[in-house]
Amino acid sequence: MLSYFQDYIQAQKATLAAIPIHQVKELVNLFRQAWEDDRQIFAVGNGGSAANASHFITDLSKGASDKLSKRFRGLSLNDNTAWLTALGNDYSYEDIFVRQLMNFARSGDLILVMSVSGNSPNLVRAVAWAKQNNVYTIALVGGSRGELGNLADFVITIDSGHYGRVEDAHMTICHLICYAFMEEVSLGLPS
Repeated sequence: MLSYFQDYIQAQKATLAAIPIHQVKELVNLFRQAWEDDRQIFAVGNGGSAANASHFITDLSKGASDKLSKRFRGLSLNDNTAWLTALGNDYSYEDIFVRQLMNFARSGDLILVMSVSGNSPNLVRAVAWAKQNNVYTIALVGGSRGELGNLADFVITIDSGHYGRVEDAHMTICHLICYAFMEEVSLGLPS
């Protein structure tokens, strides 16, 4: 068992070390621009990625915002259970995110989707709608990239198919974004 844990941790370290930090820097710049322009930021995923989306929006809208002169406007599309189940029941599970975007999203907003497979139909549908409506799309995906890897405006690929490692790397990227605003003075943001 100890050997399994050691091997897992070694593989996790390698996955984290392979995060393309130059792309994360670009993401920070995209989020900074969205903040400056007072754009709405959406985050979404399924399963563990849904939890990561909620966690990210919490850190961005509370933690990062606490350090800035104005607040991020963030919303996780995973967090309204009544609305999700109504949309899934009355339309389809594939529509649970796109139908929320129809209510909230405006041209110039930004959506971050997280998916290990890159093929979640509800995320693909949301990103396709977002692109048609001038909402900037960001996808964090696993090694297979899937449809999202070809569809989103900005893609970061974690070169693994291991769900735990990829989801951990996605959350690390989310933390890098948020903590850049909380701890990196060189961003030059007023506080």
